[in-house]
Amino acid sequence: MVKALAGPLGLPDDTELLVRANGATMIAGGALLATGRMPRVAATALAGSLVPSTIAGHPFWNETDPQKKAEQKQQFMKNLSVLGGVLLAAVDTAGKPGLAYRARMLGDAASRTKGSIVKDARYAAGTARREAKLKLATATDALS
Repeated sequence: MVKALAGPLGLPDDTELLVRANGATMIAGGALLATGRMPRVAATALAGSLVPSTIAGHPFWNETDPQKKAEQKQQFMKNLSVLGGVLLAAVDTAGKPGLAYRARMLGDAASRTKGSIVKDARYAAGTARREAKLKLATATDALS
């Protein structure tokens, strides 16, 4: 079954290598998720490794013995529920905003800053204009 999945995914045809890589991914992803380091990346890696291992490891649809089919189906459903959990962990921001939100807020802040600068510049120009008129009027009065 591993060889059947390796071909379409463009992976090497070495079953032992793929199983070891899958195990390493699960260990590293589980450790990162458990320690809270890069939880979204870790959960995504776990989800990515869980799908092919579930399909390859628990093909209940190929079983003819009803008892083995029920066991394989139970394990398949267990892995499916674990997949749901890691997908939730992959999208959970733990109260921290995502990149799209941060970019939008940065754009809004830049827009507010620009508006503030324009407003300050207009005020300074008006003040300078009034002072220039006042100096001109004072100079004109002094000459008269």
